[in-house]
Amino acid sequence: MHPIGGNLGLYETVLSSRPLVDPGLVLLNGSKFSGGQSMKNFQQGFPVTLNLLDYRSADFLYGTFMLKLYQFGNSVCAQKVRITLSEKDQSWETREVNLFTSEQYDPEYLKLNPKGLVPTLVHDGKPIIESTVICEYVDETFPNPKLKPENPYERAQMRLWSKAVDEGLHEGVVEISFSAMFRERMKKMSNEQREIRFRNVGDPKRRDRFMSTYEQGVDSPYVYRGVVAYEKAFADMESALAGGNDWLMPSGYSLADINMMPYAARLAYLNLLDIWIDDKPLVQAWWRRAKAVPAFIKGIVDPLTDKEEEEMMTFGCKIKDQIRAVSDKYLSPAVNPTPG
Repeated sequence: MHPIGGNLGLYETVLSSRPLVDPGLVLLNGSKFSGGQSMKNFQQGFPVTLNLLDYRSADFLYGTFMLKLYQFGNSVCAQKVRITLSEKDQSWETREVNLFTSEQYDPEYLKLNPKGLVPTLVHDGKPIIESTVICEYVDETFPNPKLKPENPYERAQMRLWSKAVDEGLHEGVVEISFSAMFRERMKKMSNEQREIRFRNVGDPKRRDRFMSTYEQGVDSPYVYRGVVAYEKAFADMESALAGGNDWLMPSGYSLADINMMPYAARLAYLNLLDIWIDDKPLVQAWWRRAKAVPAFIKGIVDPLTDKEEEEMMTFGCKIKDQIRAVSDKYLSPAVNPTPG
């Protein structure tokens, strides 16, 4: 964070006369800044995140942040990036992109992220997109503590976990989450609003997935593929932890674990995680360790509202029996016969 310089009294006077700054200024520990607090906190380098749609006044008061994170708060990809930034003890400015009002397709945002996805990290004015790429960029730009193994072979193995997330788990968690929660929200939209939402999805494959899950819910083949992707990932985790290591890489905690954390957390918040890990004691132990990591708490737990937690639990419980049936179908011998 750039510390505040200049006339402290002037800044305190301006702050007290500009109430729009107060509701949007949030400390990284989750507490809000109030006009009565001394600006000396900020001169001393206290980390802050701004959460305003119009930042012009904030930029005037506090200078330009080196790191700006465009995000949707409950996005698993944004959670992954926030964990990584927290591990590096970095301060950043948050700019919320509301996916439900299609802000990700705003022309100004598309200049930063042509795919219309979140998150986007802007570092010194330069945008970096794709959460896996962002996490590696952050690790290389802010080298301590290191979040990649020193050994090249282990780094390659770590990236296989990133690949598994990007190529299977991400679509899986999106479809499971959509069938649990977001489908209900879309049902409440008008036909015109839904058509606009589907039309704005630029990738035809993504549009097909969303439409299938909206129309069929848990019965969508895309939800089935998501359940399968999780089953394979958690089985691989159990094998990776069988050597006695606490984390996925033998050398210790890394981006492999950070990549997996939000995807396990989403299932836990939906009350679905036990479907996959009840018979995997090593993954259960990994999950207990992951939940206790301070950066996990800062990146996932603290930003969630009570309403978001309640919503995930409520809608997850509604589809739990169906998801369990899908998992049982995949694991049944009739579907996956043992080779003779």
